[in-house]
Amino acid sequence: MPIYIDVSAAVHRRAGLGRYAESLTQALLATQREPIALFYNREKGVTVPEAWAPLRQATVSLGYKPWRLTVWAGQLIGLAFDRLLPEASLFHATEHLLMPLRRVPTVLTVHDLIFAHLPQHHKALNRWYLRLTMPLYCRRAERIIAVSQHTRQDLARLYRIPLDKVHVVYEAADPRFSPQDPATWTRVARRYGLPEAFVLYVGTIEPRKNLLRLLRAWEPLYLKRACGPLVLVGRRGWLSEPFFAALEASPARDGVILPGYVADDDLPAVYSAATLFVFPSLYEGFGLPPLEAMACGTPVICSDAASLPEVVGDAARLVNPEDVEALRAALQELWGHPDLRSELRERGLARSVQFSWKRAAQETLRVYDLAQSF
Repeated sequence: MPIYIDVSAAVHRRAGLGRYAESLTQALLATQREPIALFYNREKGVTVPEAWAPLRQATVSLGYKPWRLTVWAGQLIGLAFDRLLPEASLFHATEHLLMPLRRVPTVLTVHDLIFAHLPQHHKALNRWYLRLTMPLYCRRAERIIAVSQHTRQDLARLYRIPLDKVHVVYEAADPRFSPQDPATWTRVARRYGLPEAFVLYVGTIEPRKNLLRLLRAWEPLYLKRACGPLVLVGRRGWLSEPFFAALEASPARDGVILPGYVADDDLPAVYSAATLFVFPSLYEGFGLPPLEAMACGTPVICSDAASLPEVVGDAARLVNPEDVEALRAALQELWGHPDLRSELRERGLARSVQFSWKRAAQETLRVYDLAQSF
């Protein structure tokens, strides 16, 4: 009897959630301990990765919002969806959406409770939905995986979920994130029009990522040639209009580079090409980009908020994300001191190897065992 994993976020390429679902599924398949089956919301033009094609698959064919509303309604009225998962031994919901199941044990991964901490940075409809559904889904799951201790404590504090029900399983950088040779990163940098030296940010462009403060911290440094160009890699997210308005009005606008879509296979080279990486996010459930940067040997300036100190440890320069002056000072110091960058590079490489998807898969299987014996 197979374990079904919801890989909807992976097949729909939904940023961090998709990377989590894909990486964990690959790692679980590599263990060969349990038969794995896939569940996802099938939409026009959506297919699973070629390597997954032989796996058993179960699907629904609803749009994103209709499916979310259907799942919520099913939970409220007690309608079991067991027939959607033939012969399932367990169902793992890898994003914040838990199907109502009567005879199938469930595990729910909670990545963050950002909507509760920063409601102003969520669209009203999404905030409303999550506020109503997340406590319900967390209560209904047999076991919960939290991607950080910070998220685990949030669940206990905000929803009064017993701590012994919540298990921390850290994410990891994909194995392809490693230091690239100069010829490779030079070739990739040219492909995307990147300069010889630059400050890099990778992530969605949205208010929570705190890019307005980053822009304000970086501008005067660039104008007096105390820092290099700023490269922002990531898709345009919700509520991003104020940032782009500020960017267009910036006196340093010519120093900000938006390369657009960067293929996953090129990201390690982009990280490796950067002089330093900056991640000033106000809140993260885990925070994968700093870990990817460290795995590529790039020195990191990172927010000290939420779970991020758990991820980077002492291998990054931590700053208060709301303190523009502190962020500016960190940028100036690292840009001007190669020895400090070299020290952080070595620390980052050592820190990054402490996280692996192999370990995450093994710890996840232990959570499955607990859920099935519940």
